[in-house]
Amino acid sequence: MRAVVQRVRDCRITVEGEEVAAMSAGLLVYLGISDSDSARDASYLADKVAHLRIYPDADGKMNLSVLESSGQAVVVSQFTLYGDTRKGRRPSYNRAAPPDEARALYTLFREELLSRGLRVGSGVFQAHMHITATNDGPVTILVDSNKEF
Repeated sequence: MRAVVQRVRDCRITVEGEEVAAMSAGLLVYLGISDSDSARDASYLADKVAHLRIYPDADGKMNLSVLESSGQAVVVSQFTLYGDTRKGRRPSYNRAAPPDEARALYTLFREELLSRGLRVGSGVFQAHMHITATNDGPVTILVDSNKEF
């Protein structure tokens, strides 16, 4: 499971002209789910995202988590995070989970964030969305449950 986590000042998601999610300061999380991911990956990634120390403390150091600052997140499903561009010019999405499996793990990831005390909004799974956000910093972190650093 892979997440691109952006610290944002605001975020708004619309689908077919209707607003489906909005927040002020918090995290915009683009979530990609692979065909080998499980509930364990969802729990691991939710814990990492909720506790990333990417907000400034009183001294200006990135030392606080979203839980300690604004407590908000918006999660957007993004199968393209598993696009493989090593061959040719068209990305292959063979490693992305099939929609039914991805939807279940996407829902579980959101529930895991909620259980940690975050307010969580979301995009619409498999919908064409328009997302506007104001990056703060910018701070953008890639978190992957399948990579060891």
